Amino acid sequence: MNKLELIEAVVEKVGLSKKDVEAVINAAFAEVREAVKKGDTVKLTGFGTFAIKTRQARNGTNPRTGEQIKIAAAKSVGFKPAKEFKESL
Repeated sequence: MNKLELIEAVVEKVGLSKKDVEAVINAAFAEVREAVKKGDTVKLTGFGTFAIKTRQARNGTNPRTGEQIKIAAAKSVGFKPAKEFKESL
C-alpha cells in the first residue's frame, strides 16, 4: 500500500473528501517527522513507536574488493510495532 492507496482507504471508511483526508494524513506524517527530528519518541498506542536509532562508527569490508573501510556513525529512524499490532499478523 502506498500513500495514495492509504488515502483512498481512509476516504472509504470515514466518508470525508479525498482532499480533507490527504491534508490530515500529510499533517500527521509531518508532525511525526518533526517530533522524531527533535529527538522525541512518537508512541502511537496499538500501532507502534517511532524513535531515533544511533549506529556507532564501525569497520566494514567492501564486498567487491575485500578492502577494509570505515563506516561513519549514523542516525536512523526506528519503528517498533506495538504488541497488539504484532499479534494481529
